[in-house]
Amino acid sequence: MLKEYNELIFEISQPGHVSYDLPENDVPTYDLTKDLPEYLNRQEVAKLPEVSELQLVRHYTALSNKNFGIESGPYPLGSCTMKYNPKVNETIAALDGFSQIHPQQEPETAQGALELLYNLQEYLAEITGMDHISLQPAAGAHGELAAILMFKAFHEVNGEGVQRKNIIVPDSAHGTNPATATVAGYETIEIPSTKEGIIDIEALKQVVNEKTAGIMLTNPNTAGLYERDIQQIVDIVHQVGGLAYYDGANSNAIMGMSNPGTMGFDAVHLNLHKTFTGPHGGGGPGSGPIGVKANLEAFLPVPRIEKVDEHYVINSDYPQSIGRIKGNFGNFGVNVRAYSYIRTMGADGLTQVSKDAVLNSNYLKARIKEYYDVPFAQHCMHEFVVSCKRQKVEHNVNAKDIGKRLLDYGIHSPTTYFPLIVEECLMIEPTETESIRELDQIADAFISISKEIMEDPEMVKQAPHLTSVRRLDETTAARKPVLTYQASLQ
Repeated sequence: MLKEYNELIFEISQPGHVSYDLPENDVPTYDLTKDLPEYLNRQEVAKLPEVSELQLVRHYTALSNKNFGIESGPYPLGSCTMKYNPKVNETIAALDGFSQIHPQQEPETAQGALELLYNLQEYLAEITGMDHISLQPAAGAHGELAAILMFKAFHEVNGEGVQRKNIIVPDSAHGTNPATATVAGYETIEIPSTKEGIIDIEALKQVVNEKTAGIMLTNPNTAGLYERDIQQIVDIVHQVGGLAYYDGANSNAIMGMSNPGTMGFDAVHLNLHKTFTGPHGGGGPGSGPIGVKANLEAFLPVPRIEKVDEHYVINSDYPQSIGRIKGNFGNFGVNVRAYSYIRTMGADGLTQVSKDAVLNSNYLKARIKEYYDVPFAQHCMHEFVVSCKRQKVEHNVNAKDIGKRLLDYGIHSPTTYFPLIVEECLMIEPTETESIRELDQIADAFISISKEIMEDPEMVKQAPHLTSVRRLDETTAARKPVLTYQASLQ
């Protein structure tokens, strides 16, 4: 590999190199020093790299080849549903009518886009069993926050805003759940899981009372287990006047077979960038629509997209609304991709997606369960967890080491050390988009690593060996990130 491919773009820079050829500027010169306030006037010229077009293309192509993505190999990242995104969705989203419109143009000039968003709301309402949908939230945690703020508004309107102080969260919950409750101004009450990995009903009964604002949970939970007592759980919370929120991050497991509305939930968020194949990872973009039952409809964010006769309008006349939570109507391009996916798959196709996801997960679990400890014996849903405690105790090889070694096999690491209820945990989600050939590739890699640990544990502890960079100092990277190029470092 050429040396420059291991360098920063600034280090490739040479004076006089350019990667564009623009016509001469025919716009009148604007004197920044006279027409801008002093505090806005940059004194130093930005130092940008000087490279040729070929250098630029080669550099960023080389960087992209070093990244791992779903198109590089299996990506069994538990609870994050890193499945393949069909390219037809990208084609649809790139159509001029979608990609070239402006979010602030008059509704009369964007009727096609509004129709798509309105229909997407209707589809998601049917899929979730909810009565109303808002597409505004930008991602999952944002959708959570919007829903819990609606819970707060509901209780305040009913004269119980001060009284309702607590949000109940299982110990297997996604980490965003307690964080969301805290940001919304609530105190979190954690309830334990049973030895079977599901919610302890008796523990729930002991903590619900007149202070309960609601409960946040996902079903199946983060251990990939279906909460068989889900309707009883919801009823217990409702009986004390609380509300039930469904974290829809694991919806990939239940489409067409169950839904939060049938389970009795009052609100739900969906991750369109996961379940509905929007691009996922690298920090975004995402889309986290919220759905609510009729009792919360008045509090939905504004503006809302509504259909009047055959015309689509934008309406903000909802005085009890929690207000606007994002500019315009969410991440439009991700929503277009989700719409394309739903229309392509149809109801039967979405149901088959979940059936295949559950089948793939149980197949992979069955293949590796003799080599890693499986803490929960019952069948899993779309994902499952294994414990690497045996490898840690007997050979001092931990879950992170195993995840790093998987990279040498062309497989991305599963989620490590989550959920916290399982020691030395790997949470594995193969998704429905992997064929049996790839499932066997993943299983063979896990089995091979388990044998390597017995024969040469130090080799596994030093993995990865075949990636573009070796093991990084993750602690320093997290605590002291260097986010800008500094010429003084040369």
